[in-house]
Amino acid sequence: MSKKFTDQLGNQHTFETTPKRIVSLVPSQTELLYDLGLEDAIVGITKFCVHPPHFKSTKQIVGGTKTIKYEKILALKPDIVICNKEENTKEIVDELSQICPVWVTNIVTVEDNFQMISDFGMLCNKRIEAQKWIDKINFAYLDFQKYIKEKPIRKVAYFIWANPYMVAGKDTFINEMLRLNHFQNIYESKGRYPEIELEKIRQEGDPELVLLSSEPYPFKDQHAFEIGRCTHHAKTIFVDGEMFSWYGSRILKAFDYFKKIHEKL
Repeated sequence: MSKKFTDQLGNQHTFETTPKRIVSLVPSQTELLYDLGLEDAIVGITKFCVHPPHFKSTKQIVGGTKTIKYEKILALKPDIVICNKEENTKEIVDELSQICPVWVTNIVTVEDNFQMISDFGMLCNKRIEAQKWIDKINFAYLDFQKYIKEKPIRKVAYFIWANPYMVAGKDTFINEMLRLNHFQNIYESKGRYPEIELEKIRQEGDPELVLLSSEPYPFKDQHAFEIGRCTHHAKTIFVDGEMFSWYGSRILKAFDYFKKIHEKL
């Protein structure tokens, strides 16, 4: 009995049986699939899939998120490849669609994240596990909203890259996490990941906080100094990029992490 499912881009996929061989090309989604109890079904991952740590020695690495080894994926005979609109290119999705169904997620909001977890639960016959994760995350989400309610709104810039300097802008999961933290992103109107000129940071919003993400760029003290010099009196904080940019089950840990940040402000 075949079943039809629709992914977050509105693409419909038909499966004759529950997928038993999964290739995941998104680090946060690999972690989620593991947390849903699908370790044995995952056959291929990217070199950036660092959670859980033992996967790098037990699973086939099929390239990165933007560059894949097509032949390696073909050899794994997957029933499904799991991608993300932002992490993977349309070319990758089109190419891999020749092998098997390619499921594409699109996560900007916390609600989108709940939808993805629910979808994976239905797709992979893990509905109960998916609902448990949704309930746990929702409980922590509501608790954090209460916690943050009385906190002041602070202007921030969230840096993701240097040489050239790039920041997180609108229509990104990072921006959603900033908003949830009462952090007003001064670059929200500039596109998704705009390049910026440090010299203009004051006139473009003059942030109170500068957040330097641990990924994808390894920021150092000299970057903090260089950026800080261009602001008025911004406080610079090195932050765990996974907590702001990874969706899936990782967000459960993120809420406690966010509280620690606020306690230090």
